[in-house]
Parts: sequence; C-alpha cells; structure tokens
Amino acid sequence: MASFTAPKIVSSRSEFTDSHTLSRYVATGGFEGLKKALSMFPEAVASEVERASLLGRGGAGFPAGRKWSMLRKAPVSCLVINGDESEPATFKDHYLVEREPHQLVEGIIIASYALQVSQVFIFLRGEFALGLERVQQALNDAYEYGALGSNIMGSGFSLDIVVHPGAGAYICGEETALIEALEGKRGFPRIKPPFFPAAIGLYGQPTVVNNVETMANLPWIINNGGAAFAALGGGRSTGTRLFALSGQVNNPGMYELEMVKNTFRDIIFDPALGGGIPEGRKLKAFIPGGVSAPWFGPEHLDLPLGQDEVAEKASMLGSGSIVVLDDASCAVRAAWRITKFFSRESCGQCTPCREGSGWLERIMFRLEHGGGRPEDVELLLDLCDNIAPGLSWPPQQTTICVLGSSIPSSITSAITMFRSEFEAHVTNDGCPHV
Repeated sequence: MASFTAPKIVSSRSEFTDSHTLSRYVATGGFEGLKKALSMFPEAVASEVERASLLGRGGAGFPAGRKWSMLRKAPVSCLVINGDESEPATFKDHYLVEREPHQLVEGIIIASYALQVSQVFIFLRGEFALGLERVQQALNDAYEYGALGSNIMGSGFSLDIVVHPGAGAYICGEETALIEALEGKRGFPRIKPPFFPAAIGLYGQPTVVNNVETMANLPWIINNGGAAFAALGGGRSTGTRLFALSGQVNNPGMYELEMVKNTFRDIIFDPALGGGIPEGRKLKAFIPGGVSAPWFGPEHLDLPLGQDEVAEKASMLGSGSIVVLDDASCAVRAAWRITKFFSRESCGQCTPCREGSGWLERIMFRLEHGGGRPEDVELLLDLCDNIAPGLSWPPQQTTICVLGSSIPSSITSAITMFRSEFEAHVTNDGCPHV
C-alpha cells in the first residue's frame, strides 16, 4: 500500500480554503525559509539545494542545484519561472499558482538570493485567470510585507518580480520558446547550441529557467535542510512530488507523494488516492508522465514513481501527469485526440513536426470516423519513423525541440499494445466502441 509517512512539502496547506492569502501563509510558517536564507551566504543556500538533489519538476528532470552551479562562474542576469503548463491532463502548476502562490513567491526569492539576480519574470499560462490574479496579489503582498523590493528584510538584497501572461501557445512551455515570447517575439524554440539559456538566454544574457513546482520546494528545503529532502524518495528521485491523476479513476485529482516509495498501483488503486476504476472495470493502459510519454500496461503497475525507474522501462515521469484508460476506452480515439492536440500546437518551424503531425492526425481521424484503409496502420508507423527514426525512447531528434519527436509516442504505443483495435476500426468502418 501507499506510504503516507512523508511530509507534505508543497501542498501542506491544502486543507485550508484560504491557503492563497498572506495571513494564512504567515500563520503556517510562511517566509521563515526566506528569513533563514537571508542569514546565510548565497553560496550556502545554493549548496543546500544541490545537497537536496532536487530534480526539476518541469518534465526534463535536470537537477536544479546543478543547473545553478553551471552559472556560478558567469553571473546570471535574471531568473525566469516557467508556469506555461499547457499539456492535457497536467495541472500541478495550475494547483500551485491558485492555492500556494505565496510559497511560489518565497521560493523564487530564495532562488534569486542564491543566484544573486535582481530581476525575475514569472511566465504563466494566460488561461490561468484565477492563478494570475492570485500570484499578482501574492507579489503585491510580498512587497508590502517587505519580502520584495529594495533591501529585503534589511538584508541589503533587492529584487523585483514581474508576471507575464502567455498567449495560449503550448510550445512556450519549451524554455527557449518561452524566452522568445518574453522578448516580444513569436514563440519559436531556439537552436541549441548555441542558445542554451545558461549561456545565451533572455536578451542574450545567462539565464536560469526553473519550473513553478521546483520553486515551491525551496522554502521547505531551506527550513529543514537539503539532507532532509534527500532522505525522502530514493536514488536520484528525492523528495516528494505532485502527481496529477485523471482519466477513468474514482478519485481524479492532485496527490503529493514520496517518490520511489510509492507505485503506480498505489496512486491509481489505493482507497485514499485514486480509489480504483469506476464500475469495477479493468485497467487497460495508463500514461505515466504526460500525454507525450509512451504508454504502460497493467504489467507496469508496481513500478515505483521514480525518474530513473520509469526511464528504464522506456517511458518518462515527465510532467507528473498520470492518465488512466479502462477496458471500455478506445485506444485509437485516445491516441487520435493526443495527436490532434500536438498537430494544433506545432509552432510550424520544423518540417517533420509541422507536416508530419498533420498527416498523422488526418489518418487517425479517418480510422476513428470511417474511411480507414488496411494499409493505414503501417503508414502510421512509417510516418512516425520519419519523425522520430527508430521509434525508440528517448526519441531520436529531427526537430529543434522535443515536441516533434514526442508526437509518435501515443500512436506507436497504441499500435504496439492494441493493434487489433486499429484493424477493427478498418473492418468496422469506424470506431466499434461508439
């Protein structure tokens, strides 16, 4: 069964309906981590984060402390917070900006002090209307409280934070496309190298880009020490993590769990968590880390919720989004809807992504709605192989960012696991589940 002994690090105030207010935040220990950080040398704060082995929570899983250490010899000009959470079924950052905006702000200030930057941009998904309102209010409250602005809490450190709403483009979740958008340009990913943000970032200056959830962990790490955070979880996957559970489960929602010590079976079936599948139906498949991740079957239920453990089975923990499909779900329809999303959100810069995503979506559409041909299954695999040669995971890169090479994963997973369903769509002249 699931392990519930780990502390709630980023969702400890979830029981309070006013968790987004300054009064509740201060009454429950808010800004104590910042006060402690300001009494330390900046290098010591960064060392605690490095000691915590905190993996970035944006999807790539790169250690935050190591990312910071890469820039110590070249001073960082600014910090950019990536809150452009736009992938279907992923809503952990959405939760944090609405329910824990002050914790996010405190984490950002701690990171800024460690990096000694004086300017921060928070890039939030424009559709997060309530989240944008609450983060801006949290910033206003922090200025009034003395945690932002000039000479923060008498420390001599000064910082300003600006909230920038995105315009609804999924591609701006890619860090270099986000930087382009911040500069007022179209959100096109940059070619890397040379445009690694750590070298050439916002306005051509060294820049750190961190995820919302990554920042929300910092107050706890500073208060309790990096070693206490590293003692949770296992291997490289330390601490706890927010998991967004959706699909065919009795209790979809947001769950903060200790990494590695819990499994996919725990989060999907434990009565205190997902509560199993409605109406006693069976598990058909689940997507372990956002809709760009390869699918898993029931045989992977006992796999630990860990970065490396999932990667070893040729998928990823990614954005922390787990989508459950029951035995009444249509695998073709699920893969088609995912492909349709990626086709719509392709920025159009790279030919394999721009053209290939559209071709795949049209074939999937006709399979689902009638008009599918016997050769379409092999045609889908051939097109997928052209976009991501070898159809392996991690995928081979033929595009500037990973959006293009991630498109085939849902189609190839569905065909590999449920090829007979694709064939039934052809012989049935449409979806047999309808």
